[in-house]
Amino acid sequence: MRNLIELQKKLQPDVLEVMEKRYQILQYLRLKQPVGRRTLAASLDVSERILRSEVMFLKEQGLVHVGSGGMTLTEEGEDLLEGLEGVMKSVSGLQDLEERLARALHVNQAIIVSGNSDRYSWVKKEMGRACVQQMKEKLAPKDIVAVAGGTTLAAVAEMMSPDSNLEEVSFVPARGGLGEKVEIQSNTISSTMAQKAHGKYRLLHVPDQLSDETRESLILEPGIKELLSIIRQAKMVVHGVGEAETMAARRKTKAETLGSLKDKEAAAEAFGYYFDRAGQIVHKENTVGLQLDDLTNEQFVITVAGGASKAEAITAYMKHRPSDVLITDEGAAQAILDL
Repeated sequence: MRNLIELQKKLQPDVLEVMEKRYQILQYLRLKQPVGRRTLAASLDVSERILRSEVMFLKEQGLVHVGSGGMTLTEEGEDLLEGLEGVMKSVSGLQDLEERLARALHVNQAIIVSGNSDRYSWVKKEMGRACVQQMKEKLAPKDIVAVAGGTTLAAVAEMMSPDSNLEEVSFVPARGGLGEKVEIQSNTISSTMAQKAHGKYRLLHVPDQLSDETRESLILEPGIKELLSIIRQAKMVVHGVGEAETMAARRKTKAETLGSLKDKEAAAEAFGYYFDRAGQIVHKENTVGLQLDDLTNEQFVITVAGGASKAEAITAYMKHRPSDVLITDEGAAQAILDL
């Protein structure tokens, strides 16, 4: 297919540009449908005039339905998107980028979606869709999956859909709550995933940060002790990576600790641990939930993080512990390789 497209480019040099534009429109519709033309034009950074002609073409091809409630993909449009995914990755260079990124970060597999989630919010949902696809392929009935919190993981939960393989899977939070927006907390995300997948879930009703004394007392409570044991038995762990400064602010970290993190040039945070650019642990919060030491080689670990602004954080964490799969976006991947 790639050779055919290369030949077509000789006759029509802009064939790949046109394909990518129309493919991106279909991608966005899949994630946001139903959607109006004005919203679609603004989200894709194109004029309504240009978009109108593209939508007309896609409608004539039977790929898009235009109704009073907005535009949606037809079944044929869905099938085309699925069939073109591998081809578009190849011809757009994303496949080569995935291989280069996997080598650079020493991860078994890197999955890159087009775009930059710093600029386009819909790219985060595309990462979520890619993550859900990996979960459905790797999880088996009776498995336990531990899920962390954050906006990117919330996008994963939003893209989850029913699957017979997941009906006996248990979704559990990887950590307690951070006392922030409830929709991006680990408890909410794991329960949303379970409900959308028609699976099972358990909740961890404790704050993520506690004093040493309170934490030691709580983890001895029978209910908490049992749940923490279940979380550590997870066959799959899905988590994000945060920028150190951003995560410290979300945790309302004390000024003294903030100063220490800056002095030690902390770049990334995951599981309550802070890492410098070399991947060394420079600080650890007393969290309740999954610890880095709990991760084993038997567990399948998926890291989902994107946006060019997170390049340094992703690189720092991967230097400490490369995951089985890294799901990111084009913006982050290019920035990581530039580093």
